[in-house]
Amino acid sequence: MPKPISVLIVDDSVAVRTAFSAMINADHGLSLFGTAQDPFVAVEQMKTNLPDVILLDIEMPRMDGLTFLSKIMTQCPVPVIVCSSHSQKGSNAAMKALDLGAAEVLAKPDLTSAEARNRAAIRIGQAIRAAAGETGTPATRGVNTDDGRSDARLSPNVILPKRPAVRLAAAMPLVVIGSSTGGPDALRQVLTNLPSDAPPIAIVQHMPAEFTGPLARRLNTRCQIEVIEARNGDVLAPGCALIAPGDQHMIVHREKRGYAVEIVNGPFVSRHRPSVDVLFRSAAQAAGSRALGMILTGMGDDGATCLGEIHECGGYTVAQDEASCVVYGMPRSAVEAGVVDKVAPLSEMSAEIMAWYGGKARRAG
Repeated sequence: MPKPISVLIVDDSVAVRTAFSAMINADHGLSLFGTAQDPFVAVEQMKTNLPDVILLDIEMPRMDGLTFLSKIMTQCPVPVIVCSSHSQKGSNAAMKALDLGAAEVLAKPDLTSAEARNRAAIRIGQAIRAAAGETGTPATRGVNTDDGRSDARLSPNVILPKRPAVRLAAAMPLVVIGSSTGGPDALRQVLTNLPSDAPPIAIVQHMPAEFTGPLARRLNTRCQIEVIEARNGDVLAPGCALIAPGDQHMIVHREKRGYAVEIVNGPFVSRHRPSVDVLFRSAAQAAGSRALGMILTGMGDDGATCLGEIHECGGYTVAQDEASCVVYGMPRSAVEAGVVDKVAPLSEMSAEIMAWYGGKARRAG
């Protein structure tokens, strides 16, 4: 049996420390390294040994979580998962935590019911495993559905039924990207290296609803293209990237020679909402051979099935290579399914997009 992943909880709330400790103790793959009400107590516990992963609150007395995170990253790097409040201040701090090197940001979970605690335990367990470097599909004991029950895995059919491939009249080229753990920084590297005349891009990043807006705004300040959290009916235009809002699926629809997005609720698909599979299937149906599907770092296999549908209809498919991934789960699943045209390092993804856009796809329009 592999050694359990040791976890240190740093949070000033007794209720949160107690709830998180119970979740970790109930998971046979994890072990509780300790708990601390602030960073000073945490430092004392880490003097002789280090945990495998730290669960860190942001707002604490004596020293805030961002200051502690900065010290950890410079003095004794340990994977850190930041748990942030739902407030605007908390969302902005979560984005700063990613800049400082946090492996993941999570919203402070609802702990008021057994169902909510079960959902939190699944999500936290996934995040801890990803942060510790486990790259396979996690054992999630079921998946979260929209009503909070743990249920069987659902396919994209519950949101968008599969249709036979059809020949489409020439349309604008479209890029669709899926990412999860490690995705915010991967997206930063891809999008900041694109010119202002890049093709329209639709993105699903697995992230809580509170954080997709701040992520889009942060990327928008750094990119030559415009980056926006998508709203229902938004048009996909050249020089613009739309990020699916957290906790909602995003579907691309054909509109004459262009595209618009529909934001929909519904059950979790491939264990996620938003789901990469839903976005990729809609791109295959709306754009056909004019679609480029790109799958980046992330745990699990969301996106692999419907990246195959883009591949089947003559679109171009690209997966991030293992060496440059934080977690080589989603790309691995796509590669092993045989639906990837090219495997490339993250540093080459922007060039892949522009080479494809400037080649056959643009001339055919």
